[in-house]
Amino acid sequence: MTDLPGGFRAHVANVGVKDDTDDFVVLTADRPVAAAGVFTRSRFAGPSVLISREHLAHPASTGTAQAMVIVSKNANVANGPAGEADARELVAGVAERLGCPTEAVLVASTGVIGRRYPVDAIRAGIAALPATPAGTSADAAAQGIMTTDTVPKVVSVQVGDGPARVVGIAKGVGMIEPDMATMIAVLLTDADVAPDALDATFRRVVDRTFNCVSVDTDTSTSDTAVVLASGAAGPVDAAAFETALGEACRELTLMIARDGEGATKLIEVTVDGARDAAQAKRVAKAIVNSPLVKTAVHGADPNWGRVAMAVGKCHDDIDIDQERVVIRFGGTEVYPRQVDESGLEELSRYMRGDTVAIRVTLHTGDATATVWGCDLSDGYIRINADYTT
Repeated sequence: MTDLPGGFRAHVANVGVKDDTDDFVVLTADRPVAAAGVFTRSRFAGPSVLISREHLAHPASTGTAQAMVIVSKNANVANGPAGEADARELVAGVAERLGCPTEAVLVASTGVIGRRYPVDAIRAGIAALPATPAGTSADAAAQGIMTTDTVPKVVSVQVGDGPARVVGIAKGVGMIEPDMATMIAVLLTDADVAPDALDATFRRVVDRTFNCVSVDTDTSTSDTAVVLASGAAGPVDAAAFETALGEACRELTLMIARDGEGATKLIEVTVDGARDAAQAKRVAKAIVNSPLVKTAVHGADPNWGRVAMAVGKCHDDIDIDQERVVIRFGGTEVYPRQVDESGLEELSRYMRGDTVAIRVTLHTGDATATVWGCDLSDGYIRINADYTT
């Protein structure tokens, strides 16, 4: 079992949002702690996103929070003023039970869009929330935020050689193409980090981890990534903390990609020799997001032409010259030096594994980016064709 870091407790319960699985998670600190969050840029962002942004910027608690409540299996999005009122009642109710200011509570919610919370069930769940939660299991919290995930996603990383840890939980397997955030991810640490430094570090880490994963090119209305630092383990080296936070977020990113809806394989795309990091990431995302690339990977078909097509879609990058691009599957170059039939058969055997690496060298500069995704299977279609019925 993975324990929460010092200074944090959890309450995990089923309040009947959809079925008999846990769907209500409250993570709380012993006192107000440093906090930072990164959220979706969707124009249909839900009340949970709007309220959390508001509370992190609130004059009475800028850069701090004391609790986070997560409701799974209902996104509470696109429900107008009534949906916002429901979310604010949820947050206010949790704050009252915990004895902290309303603006000290953050909220995340994920699941079906366009359906209001079952308010009576939520109220009953709040009434049963202990004033001082006693749970210490990160695994239970990770289980409680799942929707169509097949496995809970939890990770623990030590900060340098000291006692401080970073513990992260996440959910997300579909509607995943982050834009300044990820599905739902909560990182907790007992390291002592100032709010401004925490925010800057978290944004750098998110950009190279959660913002580099894509399952199906669809950006969620509820994407939320939050980090809370209790300080219970004392000060830490800034570089060591960023390394640990980055490792935790990268591991959660890989878990999300591997658990993509209907996924059977992880796809890792690296673009190097790019003009800058933005170009490298843009081209890599074009490859990992291509349905034709994803289905070729699913079928273990080393059809490198689909990768060339995806690179070519980046038509605004006029410095990309097809005569200088190199494409590799695994460690094998497939363009411009092409493999023979026996080589293609060997590549097909490689692609039957659970991880397929694609590398593209642009020769427009010296920047590199790596992104992650998954194959596209008939399982994805079935899950999403039957999602609400």
